[in-house]
Amino acid sequence: MKIHTQWLAAGVMLAASQAVFSQNQAPALPTQRVSLSASATVQVPQDELTLTLSTQREGSNAPEVQNQLKSALDAALGLARRQAQSPLMSVSTGRFGLSPRHDRNGKLVGWQGTAELVLQGRDFVRISQTAAQLQTLSVASVVFGLSAQQSQEAQAQAQSQAIAQFQKSASEIAKSFGFGGYTLGEIQVNANQPGPVRPYMMAASVRSVADEAAPVPLEAGLSQVSVNVSGSVQLK
Repeated sequence: MKIHTQWLAAGVMLAASQAVFSQNQAPALPTQRVSLSASATVQVPQDELTLTLSTQREGSNAPEVQNQLKSALDAALGLARRQAQSPLMSVSTGRFGLSPRHDRNGKLVGWQGTAELVLQGRDFVRISQTAAQLQTLSVASVVFGLSAQQSQEAQAQAQSQAIAQFQKSASEIAKSFGFGGYTLGEIQVNANQPGPVRPYMMAASVRSVADEAAPVPLEAGLSQVSVNVSGSVQLK
């Protein structure tokens, strides 16, 4: 009988502790919660240019090909560095390497190599004129983009517009359901910057028929910066 009483008491204590635990559990999420999203996109002029110049050499002797590449790159670097001025134009080297050439039987027949020089900055005229003067290299690619400052300013503008649209939508939804307002729940803000929406122009050759250097014709386009705001609101 004594043992039975102890088990009964333990059962009462367990039931009581379960009741306390149940009371301390987090309340159920409110039912008047609405999920929504809003986005905004701004177009801004591309203000940064990356122009890559390159040269290729071939030969039967690897050190000879490497020296030819080095000479061509050194000559271009010497001239480009005199025009460099950050953030108007910076100068850096790109790819530099050799690879073997084999015949159809797998026999080594020679070596080929590539050297690159990269001009980057906001002064399109300076970059174009400098590229035209580099006689040992040719233009390989032209890429327009946004500087860090331009990108941040565009993102801030798009973010303000997206947040305003989110708030407007939340207010309209609350009113439509007969509520006086809302409180914010969890919110996510995501930025996206796609590629150019307008193509650029590039000359087929960077030098005129006469030996006089001619600037590379360039035309920057526009970039789109988008921001999406998504989350939930509690109607009240």
